[in-house]
Amino acid sequence: MNKNLSLGLSLVGVAILVLMTQSVYTVAQWRQALVVQLGKPVEPAISEPGLHFKIPFLQEVHFFDRRLLDFDQEPQEILSADKKNLKVDSYSRWRIVDPLKFFQTVRDENGAADRLNDIIYSNIREVLGQFTMMEIVSASRSDLTQRIREQTNVQANKYGIEIIDVRIKRTDLPAENSKAVFRRMQTERERQAKQYRAQGEEEAVKIRSKAVREREILLADAYKSAQEIRGEGDAEATKVYADAYQSDPRFYQFTRTLEAYSKSMGKDTTTVVLEPSGFFRYLQGMNPSGR
Repeated sequence: MNKNLSLGLSLVGVAILVLMTQSVYTVAQWRQALVVQLGKPVEPAISEPGLHFKIPFLQEVHFFDRRLLDFDQEPQEILSADKKNLKVDSYSRWRIVDPLKFFQTVRDENGAADRLNDIIYSNIREVLGQFTMMEIVSASRSDLTQRIREQTNVQANKYGIEIIDVRIKRTDLPAENSKAVFRRMQTERERQAKQYRAQGEEEAVKIRSKAVREREILLADAYKSAQEIRGEGDAEATKVYADAYQSDPRFYQFTRTLEAYSKSMGKDTTTVVLEPSGFFRYLQGMNPSGR
């Protein structure tokens, strides 16, 4: 009898314990809960942390994260406005703002990831398809991501999701197009290099021509100045000679004749004069062995 009573009390205790565990649930600060009865929500989502109660066995609780969640999308190919195939690698941050709508449409985070993949990719393709490759990789990328986020939020709101941010990590050309693009870039750079070299050679010719012209002008000016100075010197010398001739014509004639002797008869020159007269008149009376 005592054994049966003890067994009964034990069973009652176990039943009470199971009933209590099935009736109580805890909501953490980083979570929100939705109580579902026979597959249908019975009350709004519970976001207040703490201890809560539910009908055991009849109701179940689904928990949803309140924190920001990351969604790292696989690289996708898009077509830009200038018909360039681009491989875009992006990621986004999102959170659940309406657990009831979220549960009714996508059920859980895995379902949300599948839906977000389609929504984000379609909006990236639509927005980036309106711009050229250079515009996509330029500094205006922040404006593009802003447009993508706004358009994505409109669609994601239907699933109780808010898109906080959409970022493009990397934009590349597909591998099969990279070599062709690099070849075009190399050809373009070579063309620019030839153009710059031609422009440099043209400038060099201009500079050399200008330098030659300036040199000729400088030489002509110098020659002109030299001739003017030489002319002034000759005029001054002629004046000096004229003044000297006027002062003493005989002495002037004598000195000029001696200068003529010096220029006409060198060091190793032998001159034979039979009768000194005329030009050689000043040699009269000199030593016959004189030179």
